[in-house]
Amino acid sequence: MFSKKIAEKLTLSENAVSNTLQLLDEGCTIPFISRYRKERTGGLDEVKIGEIANLYATLKDVAKRKETIVKTITEQGKMTPELQERIDGCWDANELEDIYLPYKPKRRTRAQIAREKGLEPLATLIMQQGCDPEREAKKFLNENVASVKDALQGAQDIIAENINEDERARQGVRMSYQRDAVIASKVVKAKQDSDEAQKYADYFDFSEPLRKCSSHRLLAMRRGEAEGILRVTISADEERCIDKLQRLFANKNRISANALDALKNKFNASGRGAVKTMSVSVGDRGSEEACNKLIREACEDSFKRLLNPSIETEFAALSKQQADDEAIKVFTANLRQLLLSAPLGQKRVMGVDPGFRTGCKVVCLDEQGNLLHHEAIFPHPPKNDRLRAMGNVQQMVKRYKIEAISIGNGTAGRETEEFIRDIKFECQPQIFVVSEDGASVYSASKTARDEFPDEDVTVRGAVSIGRRLMDPLAELVKIDPKSIGVGQYQHDVDQTKLKNSLNQTVESCVNSVGVNLNTASVHLLTYVSGLGPSLAKNIVEYRTANGAFSSRAQLKKVPRLGPAAFEQCAGFLRIPDARNPLDNSAVHPERYKIVEQMAKDRECTVLELIKSPEKRQLIDIKKYTTEEVGLPTLTDIMKELEKPGRDPREQIEEFRFDPNVHTPDDLTVGMTLPGIVTNITNFGVFVDVGVHQDGLVHISQLADKFVKDPNEVVHLRQHVTVRVLDVDLRRNRIALSMR
Repeated sequence: MFSKKIAEKLTLSENAVSNTLQLLDEGCTIPFISRYRKERTGGLDEVKIGEIANLYATLKDVAKRKETIVKTITEQGKMTPELQERIDGCWDANELEDIYLPYKPKRRTRAQIAREKGLEPLATLIMQQGCDPEREAKKFLNENVASVKDALQGAQDIIAENINEDERARQGVRMSYQRDAVIASKVVKAKQDSDEAQKYADYFDFSEPLRKCSSHRLLAMRRGEAEGILRVTISADEERCIDKLQRLFANKNRISANALDALKNKFNASGRGAVKTMSVSVGDRGSEEACNKLIREACEDSFKRLLNPSIETEFAALSKQQADDEAIKVFTANLRQLLLSAPLGQKRVMGVDPGFRTGCKVVCLDEQGNLLHHEAIFPHPPKNDRLRAMGNVQQMVKRYKIEAISIGNGTAGRETEEFIRDIKFECQPQIFVVSEDGASVYSASKTARDEFPDEDVTVRGAVSIGRRLMDPLAELVKIDPKSIGVGQYQHDVDQTKLKNSLNQTVESCVNSVGVNLNTASVHLLTYVSGLGPSLAKNIVEYRTANGAFSSRAQLKKVPRLGPAAFEQCAGFLRIPDARNPLDNSAVHPERYKIVEQMAKDRECTVLELIKSPEKRQLIDIKKYTTEEVGLPTLTDIMKELEKPGRDPREQIEEFRFDPNVHTPDDLTVGMTLPGIVTNITNFGVFVDVGVHQDGLVHISQLADKFVKDPNEVVHLRQHVTVRVLDVDLRRNRIALSMR
């Protein structure tokens, strides 16, 4: 049932979707399915499999909601075969709630009170436009209905609720919102002149069609609303909606004389309320106009009191959800680029956490990132102990054979970079400035305390700065992604959805690169397909107790790591210098026999096959296909044999800011500067030009051509050249251009 619906929605093969759902239900991870089960999925990539998984979860939620609705209606004794069929065939959440609304238990409404007073027959007659309303209303007067006005008001309350619960009415208003809704924001007068309100100055008196409102503008308005600075509304054309409702119900409920007589007889026979005899007529223009006037008023009441607040809330939630989805998409794209940033690799690194008053904390790390030494130097004001600091750095570089220096880009970052570059070394190390976003979060975390229980937060922060140069992925996975500084309103979006999406992204990145089984931390192993915190901890404890792994097969000896977990994780774990060279590749152990057969057929060893392009070129992979293994898997195997264990990430490059620029005051319009892309949003790109305040390259300034998506032009951490367009010191805004 689900597979067909998902296949139609995503325009995919039903068989591929069905197999993917089966694999997901079996506990397979998305990276494992996309990498090692291509024959079953038809070669679906992680994005498509993720979309299938998300839609699957949504449909299961709708199915669960259906069960509740069917149970409630059935208990009321109001379920019919036709209603059951409609519910079974409905998979739209809003449409499902529209069907359920007339049966939904509700508080004692004005309409319910009017029904209890016996006024429903009067409401029905007015809706049929076949009576003199005031004359008929007199027949309903009793101890509970004191006047004609009260009777007509009660009838209108019933009509208003009927309109609100009518599916076509709700869909009509919903369509008006889809076409004409306007989102507007106004500043709260009392907050207008406050400093915190100035960042929302663009939205003090703002409005635009909701369908054209970008995600970042909507989220900005909602944040301003949450902070009590803005009032935000979403509205459709009120008069047009009311006209539509009146036309709908005038046409829907006008009936013939014979039908009206039958209705009269029905209510007279029922003896409900205070009805004695209904003498009604059809075709009386005055009566029809009177009925229409009451219906119009009921439509207005229904729209303003019931329908509009409901649909506005629905569209506020829907637009927020769409904005959340777009913001999460931007965030995950940035996070993926950041996690897959070029690594320096296993080299001896000095990490420097810059500072003025408290000095610069310096750490020296070996090739595996282990802490060898740490100390503080004070080259900047107020101490200005520059010469001693230079000597200390020279000695540390020489003593610990430092090959690269990693400097944090926070406070005193530029000054520290220039200080380091002024030092004369016997063997010049490479010098890099890295983002220190999240380093303080890591340094105070449990992970950092477990790694360095005897060191303070400043040492841990400097270690993080050094390690993220060596391997950004391995270090950044230890930090809450929301603290890394590459999001767009990440604190304003649905946090559960954000967390799930970010976890999927981290898992995807970790598994696409692969993990060294003998050096990976518990935190990094946690994100390997099929593992998790418990198994990751068991692997590290086993490694500590028994020494380095020499084969993937040894994983089966790790406590609680069973066959299912081994199947999911083995292909993503690497063992450099393993006895079997395939253990340092992305070839899954379940396919080792195929490679061994290939080598046997070429009369060589697996290692010789890997080292010999000539031998590999002689292999006809079609000969090795089976019912389970097809050309997609065999093609992947051949690619992996070409470069086993290759790192898909780019090579890192050195970068230098303009030495004449240190603060926003140094910037002038027209100045051309080197910069580093630090964040990518839908509306543009933020670039660090070395003044402790990122500048914005608006999407219209990214290129000489039209740009729909900034990711088409730049990527995170890219080195770019920008031109200064404007500097607004009061609002801390720098406008840049790449055109």
